[in-house]
Amino acid sequence: MHIDADLFGPEAIATETREFNKQLAEMLAAAPSITTMEPHEVRDLRRQGQGVFGPLVVSERARTSTVPGPDGDIPIRVLAGDRVDAVYLHIHGGGFVLGSEDMQDPMHDAMADESGVAVVSVGYRLAPEHPYPAGADDCEAAAVWLLENIEEEFGTETMLIGGESAGAHLAVTTLVRMRDRHEFTGFAGANLVYGGYTVEYTPSTRNWDRGNLILDQDIIDWFHRHTFATNVDPADPDAAPLYADLGGLATALFTVGTLDPLLDNTLMMAARWVAAGNQAELAVYPGGIHAFDVFPEELAIARDARAYMHGWVRDIVAMG
Repeated sequence: MHIDADLFGPEAIATETREFNKQLAEMLAAAPSITTMEPHEVRDLRRQGQGVFGPLVVSERARTSTVPGPDGDIPIRVLAGDRVDAVYLHIHGGGFVLGSEDMQDPMHDAMADESGVAVVSVGYRLAPEHPYPAGADDCEAAAVWLLENIEEEFGTETMLIGGESAGAHLAVTTLVRMRDRHEFTGFAGANLVYGGYTVEYTPSTRNWDRGNLILDQDIIDWFHRHTFATNVDPADPDAAPLYADLGGLATALFTVGTLDPLLDNTLMMAARWVAAGNQAELAVYPGGIHAFDVFPEELAIARDARAYMHGWVRDIVAMG
């Protein structure tokens, strides 16, 4: 794993990216912060298509189902193309509080078509109604179901896992739990996109001074306050997988932008991943904010990141 210092300098940021970040910062500054709302209000607004992420786009080929969970059935959403060589277990982001399995259909359609996988997105329980460890428990249960049913349901035995932000955090927790609780280390790859991996500030978060670019310190605190009880040990490796034993886990791709408050979280986790003896790649995008890849129509770095993820997953699948 190589880290190119030139990617982190201001001169590496394209003019297009600078302008997009400036416009987005102005838009967010003019709107109420989500920290002034209740979680259910933010969820409703996002489902109505209000805010920076735009209207909800639904894929006609998506199908919904459920899998058994520790506290009732867990919804899943499946998107697959004509060819299925593997299954990609997807865990959505949203700070453990927002998001759902049915709000990223275009991203999943592209992953299915470009990488030859069936995407199974997990509708895990959200905080604060269901604080930690409810979401992690549901992701683990979905992984167990997939392990037991993958060949019958999808005609393959190859499994990958991935997610963005809180989803990447939960994906690592799921990998560790599957190893420790179910003796399974057979995930072929892990696509881990700007994850948090801890419930504390890393230096990039502590020193953040750029205001709200999707995330800032206040928003991170809002997410954590809703998700983790005050008695949760911030060094508990289940709640904060940055502290986990990472040995024997899947080959991983770590993706992050240089203007993400969680930049150091990815850099630290990627370093720990390799130090634990796993294979990893690190993809760093100059000027990328948190969730920059959600804007492929506006940003070349978003298109580049998505294309690289698709190719990486495709290569992992081809290697068996």
